[in-house]
Amino acid sequence: MPPFEVPEALRERLIARRGRLHAYDRYEPTTTALVVVDMQNFFMQEGEPMASAAARDIVPNVNRLAHAVREAGGRVIWIQMEASEESITQWRNFHELFRTEGREYRLRSLSRQGEGHQLWQDLEIDPADEHVIKRRYSAMIQGGSDLESVLQGGAIQTVLITGVATNVCCESTARDAMMRGFRTIMVSDANASFTEAEHEAALLNFIPYFGDVQSTDVVLDILAESAEPTRVSG
Repeated sequence: MPPFEVPEALRERLIARRGRLHAYDRYEPTTTALVVVDMQNFFMQEGEPMASAAARDIVPNVNRLAHAVREAGGRVIWIQMEASEESITQWRNFHELFRTEGREYRLRSLSRQGEGHQLWQDLEIDPADEHVIKRRYSAMIQGGSDLESVLQGGAIQTVLITGVATNVCCESTARDAMMRGFRTIMVSDANASFTEAEHEAALLNFIPYFGDVQSTDVVLDILAESAEPTRVSG
């Protein structure tokens, strides 16, 4: 997907409101968490009905971010979508949207032992990273997961959202993170969707109302600058 750009008209609105284009130009690394959403075989493996080819392309950026956040003293959290009989009961309206065979395949593949549930093999996961099971599009809503308690337990203030799909689980989680009081950034080239149009629409809707959208390179620069000790002139 091409680099995300803020259209001129929206850029002018944001600068008029904030005094600058981006909401966040600094964040404390030790209170920052990288949240990686649904980078699982079900959403990435070629041939899977819900796979995004673009999701495979963002793996290097996700790995770069994970390494940088760890090095800066932040936390890395891998979110994995799970389907179960309980989720059918509790989220019946969602599962009614599928044909019977599609619903049954989703349950098998995204079960805790299913092949689709497993994280993508090229992701660089550290033993110290945290893992959270998700049962709704948003990992931040009641019944969705325990992500909020994990973030609060780590005294996290800033959340970097990455993963797949930009306009579904990533955006849902990002919006709700902002609504729950976290400074939230969607990393434009570390999110992926099924089409360029869906990806761009989600980011364009997020940046003016819910938080910020920054590229991987910008995030890495901010982490590096924020981690530098403050120089005291003598």
